[in-house]
Amino acid sequence: MTSVRICVCGDESTGKSSLIATFVKGVFTPGKIQPVLPAVTLPPNIGNAGTTTIVDTSARPQDRTTLRKEIRKSNVILLVYSDHYSYERVALFWMPYFRSLGVNLPVVVCSNKSDLTSEGSFSQVAEEEMKPVMAEFREIDTCIRTSAKLNINVVEAILLCQNAVAYPLAPLFDYKEGRLKPACVDALRRVFYLCDKDHDGFLNDEELRTLEVKVSGKASTDEEISSIKKAINKSMPDADLETGIDLHAFLQMNKLYAEGGNHGNIWKILRKHRYTDSLSLEDSLLRPKFDVPQYSSAELSPAGYEFFVDLFLLFDRNKDGVLDRDELEELFAPTPGLPKPWIEASFPTSTVRNEAGYITLQGWLAQWSMTTFLDPKTTLEYLAYLGFEPSNPKDSTISALKITKPRKRRRRLDKVERTVVHCYVVGAPGAGKSSLLDAFLKIPFDGLHRPTIQPRRAVDSVELPGGKQCYLILEELALHEHAILENQAKLDACDLICYAYDSSDPDSFSHIVELRAKYPQLDELPAVYTALKADRDKATQRTELQPDAYTAELNVSAPLHVSVKWSSISELFVALAEAATHPSSAFPKVEEPSPDRTNLYIAVTAVACVGVAAAMIWKRSSTGN
Repeated sequence: MTSVRICVCGDESTGKSSLIATFVKGVFTPGKIQPVLPAVTLPPNIGNAGTTTIVDTSARPQDRTTLRKEIRKSNVILLVYSDHYSYERVALFWMPYFRSLGVNLPVVVCSNKSDLTSEGSFSQVAEEEMKPVMAEFREIDTCIRTSAKLNINVVEAILLCQNAVAYPLAPLFDYKEGRLKPACVDALRRVFYLCDKDHDGFLNDEELRTLEVKVSGKASTDEEISSIKKAINKSMPDADLETGIDLHAFLQMNKLYAEGGNHGNIWKILRKHRYTDSLSLEDSLLRPKFDVPQYSSAELSPAGYEFFVDLFLLFDRNKDGVLDRDELEELFAPTPGLPKPWIEASFPTSTVRNEAGYITLQGWLAQWSMTTFLDPKTTLEYLAYLGFEPSNPKDSTISALKITKPRKRRRRLDKVERTVVHCYVVGAPGAGKSSLLDAFLKIPFDGLHRPTIQPRRAVDSVELPGGKQCYLILEELALHEHAILENQAKLDACDLICYAYDSSDPDSFSHIVELRAKYPQLDELPAVYTALKADRDKATQRTELQPDAYTAELNVSAPLHVSVKWSSISELFVALAEAATHPSSAFPKVEEPSPDRTNLYIAVTAVACVGVAAAMIWKRSSTGN
């Protein structure tokens, strides 16, 4: 809890010291008290703060230096007035004075001595008269009537000061404009989104109760919900609240909280949803500590996959098995928009879509699998925005992810325990790499050649022999090929190299030969060779060795001859996924050396010698007898 230091200011004889004395003693002490009381410190169990210190001050000009020091040390100002003159001084002197000090503190304005009647020396200033002052000076958090003599609202005035620090109004409400601030509206819009579990656009009574349980630990009664709806209806006569509270009504409810000085309710809602004082989500929620060891990778856990499946089904309003543009926009409403890596990868062209270009469930899960593999921190950030809740409240969004076992020393691994693998597709320009990625995503063949400038990725699921599913990420390196292959960290993040060449172009295979000669570190990765455009006439490659002889000399499998026009192209993707998950199968085959029989020969000879010696000893002993 935050410690609070309250500086009590105001003109002389407004009752500042009496107010403090009544609060401390619980009763009014008649008679004259000292002009300035010593500072009072309250223990943390009083009110809504940690330790609270109340500091009395003098308004005399000769005490102005002390006043300035105390104001600068404080967290909140309790500004007291008690008659029309001191009321006028709030706007004419005190508020401008606070501003001149360069401090930015919340101010609670206290109309004291409210026990005096209009027949006396003081006529109570109506609450409406404070609204223009509050509109002019945004520092004013709220105002309250008190009476130190009758002990009316004295405790409440101190609680308001505590709340002004714990629940500041300034970030939430613009008094001058009379509306919630844009950042507050954005935060509440996300809260509404998360609380609207069925996403029908309304918070029904049960969803309102769930929200109240989350905020205060207890469910709202029917009477309390009815009271909320009546208050909303009073300010929005045309609102139809039978179905529930829609977003507009929800924002209006919170606007009423702010106008009525109950903005603590707004803060309680926002903080339970992990918002900071600056109305941004907590950094620990968006960016929890999550490190992926070298040679390991990040994947979605079963809980993560379940969350994204449920999200897809929930926003597929027309149940057509895809998310159209409107449904995607609605789904990403509580986030900053599409993840940056998706935009860079030209989503949704990076994954599986239907004929109309809308993402399918298969493509949706593949996209998130790729995002988690390549940039797990983006997935964690969006899990937070989208409201992922772990089954164990003590867990964080990290429970939606898992880390795979490291695949270090891959030559010796027969199997890699992971369900997402990454393959670089390299080859000469025009070899057909882009068409290969299109075929992977079941995009119809387009014979027009378009040079690829930026690296391009495609992801889809592949069914391995035995029925196991694997997400395969194919990445065409394009003009960045050399820069990526020179980067060891980029190579360490890759599971497989697919060397692709145009079997109808005599100059295509030489590119692969040159790459392997220039970057010997590529030999540390499993590899699959493929001859694309096999539907065309095969050309003799202008290399020292033809592809089959080249791979034979390397003792690796011969190139797979495929065409994006053939349905059998899917066999290549299975072969790539198998090579990535069983890397030993994609390295040069090592011939088993002939068994070393030297020790066997020595043993046999030794046994024979022992036998001969034993026979000679037995013969001599028999002759002697």
